[in-house]
Amino acid sequence: MNYETFTSKNLLNVIPSASMNISEKVKEIKKRGNDIIDLSIGEPNFETPVYIKEAAINALKNNKTHYTQSSGIPELRLAIADKLRRENGLDFNPDNEIIVIPGAKQAIFYALAAILNPGEEVLIPEPYWLSYPDMVRLIGARPIGIPSREENSFKPEVQDLEKLVSPKTKILIVNNPNNPTGLVWEKEDLQLIASLAEKYNFLIISDEIYEKIVFDGKKFTSLGNLTEAKERTITVNGFSKAYAMTGWRIAYVAGPAKIISQISRVHQHVATCASSLSQYAALSALSGPQDEVASMVKEYQERRDILLEGFKKFKKIHFVRPAGTFYAFLNVKKLGKTSLEIARLFLEELGIATVPGSAYGASGEGYLRLSFAVSKHDIIKAVQRLEKHFSGGG
Repeated sequence: MNYETFTSKNLLNVIPSASMNISEKVKEIKKRGNDIIDLSIGEPNFETPVYIKEAAINALKNNKTHYTQSSGIPELRLAIADKLRRENGLDFNPDNEIIVIPGAKQAIFYALAAILNPGEEVLIPEPYWLSYPDMVRLIGARPIGIPSREENSFKPEVQDLEKLVSPKTKILIVNNPNNPTGLVWEKEDLQLIASLAEKYNFLIISDEIYEKIVFDGKKFTSLGNLTEAKERTITVNGFSKAYAMTGWRIAYVAGPAKIISQISRVHQHVATCASSLSQYAALSALSGPQDEVASMVKEYQERRDILLEGFKKFKKIHFVRPAGTFYAFLNVKKLGKTSLEIARLFLEELGIATVPGSAYGASGEGYLRLSFAVSKHDIIKAVQRLEKHFSGGG
């Protein structure tokens, strides 16, 4: 039977996730008994805090196992609204401007599906989280990468952004802090984006999932807090990264009531509602003590600093100091091979798993993404393997 006739044309343009493929390959190699240091992972290596798990257990014991309101339990939406107002300076009505979604990835996809028509365009600053362009393609729209350079801390130049705006431009996606570079956008840079959105009349999706993971006293700014952006920004956030809750699949989207209403229609037909147990866990995450979040961030910063110190000894590889997330974007251009070739060399010869920068757009070529959401022991061991490979001076 010819199953190709039953394949969506939109799907033909979608590239399989590089990070997921690497993860599967690492598992296969480990099964053969090889010692692999996995720096490709995109999730915390901490356990979900106990008080959050206990909230889910209590919800289970109290039979909170049925459908909730499609937009989420009222208590959680109210807690999200309070959090956004208190921490981000964002004022949203929990009744019609916030929806609880099973994952930030789903929230972004729902927003794209609710807004875009086939052939319309979405601007995405490079390097970008690798799923953004493929989510756009799945809808039949067109992703447009905005180039950036390491010399400018991977922030796109305004002129590069502006010349890519067209009558078909509908949305710009900003990931702040940024996966894979660790960039934390300055308020003045966000102000420029907000001004362009107002000038050319497009919407902004602000993916703020790494919001709490910032270092060196850096101040995080929500894009929707800016005056020009308030009416045209869709804010996406969740619990996966800050609270080590990746498997709980729980996030939220907030924005203007009209846009949220459109997103709600997608959500109702695709998921009905987020997991009831995860919602009660998320409520506990927001209302409970935040000490463990601060402790995790402190640990990430210490791991980053070990990585930075370890890489000072290398001449041919380096990375820009990440201001947030738990990723470092390693410049390997002087090694004279593609990022995919270097990633394979690291994995097959050194037993170090990374993600090739080419997966994050054209501006990512010549780089590798390294995660420091691993133990300090593994970070030190990885540096030692690289030092041995490059004979102490590579």
